[in-house]
Amino acid sequence: MSLRVTFVAAARSAPLLAERFEDDRPLDQAGWDEVQHAAGGLLLLAVAELRYCSPTPRSRATGDALGYAPLGQPALRDCDMGRWRGLTLGEAMAREPAAVDAWLADPRATPHGGESLLAFIARVGGWLDTRPLEDGGRIVAVAEPAVIRAALVYALKAPPSSYWNIDVRPLSTTTVTGRAGRWYLRFDGASTQPSRA
Repeated sequence: MSLRVTFVAAARSAPLLAERFEDDRPLDQAGWDEVQHAAGGLLLLAVAELRYCSPTPRSRATGDALGYAPLGQPALRDCDMGRWRGLTLGEAMAREPAAVDAWLADPRATPHGGESLLAFIARVGGWLDTRPLEDGGRIVAVAEPAVIRAALVYALKAPPSSYWNIDVRPLSTTTVTGRAGRWYLRFDGASTQPSRA
């Protein structure tokens, strides 16, 4: 018995360099345009038995625009960044360079007064592990890129430092299959058959 959980990264609400910690802004026009452009390839995921989203305006709007009618999940919220909420990384670095360095170096650190990277990964992994298990069950979850990175680190049992090496682009999809405590990263692509001469 296994699950198939496909994460869809929320469309953007700002240019990538202007991304903010715990960004709760709605989709910008470029984000809406990207959803419309990508919808054809993502609509098929609406057949999933369960459809979820991060509780952010852009995740909800992305899921609704794709026809998923997702259920918001508090466990899929972005990392609690405490007093850095709403800041860009550059702004936090300008205000508290030593604190940002400590946060980037130690997954247990909480210099911002919020959630540690380890706690964030564990929270997202706990959500993943508690999905209803039905043989062949399919789930789609529209989530913030940070949530998807945390889910991948958890699923692969990778060191927390690998979180910083995962790039999740808006409207990209990532699938994990398995069950609690035993997850596999799945890559889907066009099947190639050898040509016959």
